[in-house]
Amino acid sequence: MRLAIRHDTSYRYSAPVSLAHHVAHLQPLQDSHQRLLQHGVDIDPEGASVHRGQDAFGNAVQWFTLQAQHDALRVRASSLVEVRARHGVVDPTASAAWDDRVAALAYRAGAPYLAQVEFAQPSPFVPRLAALGDYARVSFPRGRPLVAAALDLMQRLHTDFDYQPAATQVDTPLAESFAQRRGVCQDFAHLLCGGLRMLGLPARYVSGYLLTRPPGGVADLLGADASHAWVQVWVGEAVGVAADGWLDLDPTNAMIPGETHVRLAIGRDYGDVAPLRGVILGGGRHALSVAVSTTLIAAGPELASESREETLGP
Repeated sequence: MRLAIRHDTSYRYSAPVSLAHHVAHLQPLQDSHQRLLQHGVDIDPEGASVHRGQDAFGNAVQWFTLQAQHDALRVRASSLVEVRARHGVVDPTASAAWDDRVAALAYRAGAPYLAQVEFAQPSPFVPRLAALGDYARVSFPRGRPLVAAALDLMQRLHTDFDYQPAATQVDTPLAESFAQRRGVCQDFAHLLCGGLRMLGLPARYVSGYLLTRPPGGVADLLGADASHAWVQVWVGEAVGVAADGWLDLDPTNAMIPGETHVRLAIGRDYGDVAPLRGVILGGGRHALSVAVSTTLIAAGPELASESREETLGP
């Protein structure tokens, strides 16, 4: 699938901003399953000092500074991406037992370091939560194949929690999201990460984009009103799972992501991969609006377009 993405972020300030430093995760990942054909970022007002590089997780990052006074900021990222499904036909029963995988990750003096262990630890947005661990453990009886257990937990979260736009804020605590049983895709991803990590399993937070209605789809998928979020759990070698051993799970839609999901950045939680964040001098109160459009493109003519817009008050 070839997808064209436009991601607009706008800030309006009640007082002038004299200095602003921002960091952006707006460039999609590129690997054997996702090819970045075009990408550009436009910043208004002009004159920003821009630097590009990678963060600790290998994501493309853009840092920019505005020193001219401004009372509004608009950042538009435009990307053209070719996506291939990362996974084949996944057999839930054809994977190692989940508790064997956890045991293999346990610390042993002199044993080689396993990078996956980093994602089994708590993080700022996904602290340890005993109640969430108890909830997740129902899907993980001793000896159950890891893929089957992870799929079951994803499905339970999808069933037991309600997707409600604007039900939570970026900084809503994980415990509150769990208690109120509702949230947005960020909350669903944090909850799935938290449940898996409470059992000792590595889980990564994935930010990206989603085509609202795939070709031939009967109903719209959830979470395409802005950037989307889902999870990768490390299962190791398993039938149908990508060679790197990370299985993608979208709890908001209870599905294994395929060609309709564009991976933007990967980290421990939202805080590592927020599309745009920064520090400003001045500004007073502000209003934020985000608009994302994801368009399916064939060899020539446009086939389908989906657009959503969200406006957040001060």
